[in-house]
Amino acid sequence: MHLAAAAVAVIVGLGATSGATADEADAKTLFKAMSDYLAAQKAISFGYDTNFEVVTKDQQKLALASSGTVTLSRPDKIRVTRSAGFADVEMIFDGKTLTLLGKNANFYTQIAVPGQIDNLVDELRDKHNKPLPGADLLLSNVYDVLMPDVVDVKDLGSGVIGGVECDHLAFRTKDVDWQIWIAQGDRPYPCRYVITSKLVAGAPQYSLQIRNWKAGAEVASEDFSFKNSTNAKMMDLKELPDIGDLPQHFAIGGVQ
Repeated sequence: MHLAAAAVAVIVGLGATSGATADEADAKTLFKAMSDYLAAQKAISFGYDTNFEVVTKDQQKLALASSGTVTLSRPDKIRVTRSAGFADVEMIFDGKTLTLLGKNANFYTQIAVPGQIDNLVDELRDKHNKPLPGADLLLSNVYDVLMPDVVDVKDLGSGVIGGVECDHLAFRTKDVDWQIWIAQGDRPYPCRYVITSKLVAGAPQYSLQIRNWKAGAEVASEDFSFKNSTNAKMMDLKELPDIGDLPQHFAIGGVQ
């Protein structure tokens, strides 16, 4: 308990620094540089690991882990894989059609989503409630999308993620707190992204850690067309099993 109290005291003390205004400006500058760098990359690929926290009715916090890959070709092509033990999913978008493949059950669905990746991210999140992992970081202008709701900014100095030295920034909005670790140097890509919900009891977090970052000519050529090589059966999106963030034995509002 004494260690926990000391940690809280350190965190509370962050708000008392005399250089808060300078830190805020520096943090925004670093975040804008990351946003500009990402927007300039016509091709991106990386692996990722996530932890998606859920809180049970008796306030036990559980972390569901998954891993996957993302390959993106701006402005309108992306392939995402995600394996979570209970789910093995692939998403393919060719600028016109989104294909969702549930590999465990060998079912797939296709949705017409004309437009660029930004529109795909919006449709998946708002219309189908199936957000892409770290979708905020895939947009063409991350800064303009995330910054308007921010009410507090902190530059927390350096941190090391996967052996890469990063700038550690923290931001607050009305509904969530989020942190990002950005690789230092001339390739300011995101190394870790953590979102904490302030509207859910227990303040669960979603964390995304990026590895094996590649951009531009480093990215292998990718075919973004769907080839049904496993003779998967087509079905409606609502019926497609094993593609959600929660295992089937979890229920919204509590754990069975």
